Amino acid sequence: MSHNQVTPGHDASDRPLWERSGPELQHLAERRPEELYAAAEQLCRRASAEGPGGASVARAAGRMAETLADTRSRDCATFAVDIVGRLLPLEATDRGEAGRLLRSVAAKLVKAQQLRDLEPLFGELPDGMRSPAVELRACLLGELALIGSGAGRRTLDAYAERLSELGHPLARLPRMRLDIEHRFTVRVRGLGSIKTPTQLRSRFPEVPSTDSGALAGRGAVDTRDEGREKAAALPFTAGGWAWEPEARFFTLPSPLSTDDFGMSFIKELPLRCLAGEGRRRGSALACATTPDEVLNELFSASYSGGVNGQGQGGAYARLYAWDSLYALMGLPAGVPFLEAVRQATDHRWLRFMAFTDWFHHDTSDAAFAVLDPTRTRVAVLAATDTDVDRDGLGWSR
Repeated sequence: MSHNQVTPGHDASDRPLWERSGPELQHLAERRPEELYAAAEQLCRRASAEGPGGASVARAAGRMAETLADTRSRDCATFAVDIVGRLLPLEATDRGEAGRLLRSVAAKLVKAQQLRDLEPLFGELPDGMRSPAVELRACLLGELALIGSGAGRRTLDAYAERLSELGHPLARLPRMRLDIEHRFTVRVRGLGSIKTPTQLRSRFPEVPSTDSGALAGRGAVDTRDEGREKAAALPFTAGGWAWEPEARFFTLPSPLSTDDFGMSFIKELPLRCLAGEGRRRGSALACATTPDEVLNELFSASYSGGVNGQGQGGAYARLYAWDSLYALMGLPAGVPFLEAVRQATDHRWLRFMAFTDWFHHDTSDAAFAVLDPTRTRVAVLAATDTDVDRDGLGWSR
């Protein structure tokens, strides 16, 4: 073997590169990225030869790509993109795992690399959307939009326009973060998940219950819409088995007074999440909230994936959050985003909490109700998550 020949075990350690720890791979990516790339290339060839049996080998190559993406240098960025966009065989990779890897590499590239080192990746416009290389670049553009970067650069704008012409779902999203999205990916100390009535009341004004609200709730008519229900629940279902959601829609025979849109009204709706009193102590309550808080909760749920689910990455979490918000408001997909923001202010938004057995009150719960501007249509979206194994009590339903 010549001195310059690279094999997947060519290092001070006798262990193959794909068996190295994360810090070891990071060390190699920082100093000899071409060696890590060569090892990943050989793994991809092996995975392709083994077909579905090469899934574990493909995952090892993907791990190397993630390490390269997370290491700042133009070479590392190019190597990472080439591994997941061209070399990694799809036939050896589970579809869900392949999507996760593309989104993960895109997120790491945007976080770690300079924009000037990413821009050359968009030099060639795509002919279609089926290529992993195109999907990766679509995710890259989506991640760049979340940090307010990339828009206004001719090469990136041309690629985004081409994706729009091809009908890529991510191309619907604005190229810059909107003001209503200001909390996306931002963690604020003290503003974690809301688990108690005290926490809810401390952050949002409680809406008093009324007898007339309860009467109006009993007159609500359940309006089933399977497509709209799926879209509303998507932030909680896209990551696989994690959250348990409920999305429902109702119509009222006459306009509801905004003073009556509270917990007394919601409790009269035939919702699974409110069925039964439950064994937990605590009173149900509803507080007024804002569309940006709801949108952020939808984004966060999809971005994290829940305890037992899979996070969707920033680009798709943003898409699913908007799809859900549109479904809650009953807006067609063609409504421009800024118009949707304007219309959202005309809706009434509630966040509610109840102590029925449906809610786990474990890791995270979310429950929202929306009243449209005509005051005759109500949407409800609730979700609950737990770290109990699906075979345990938490997943017994």
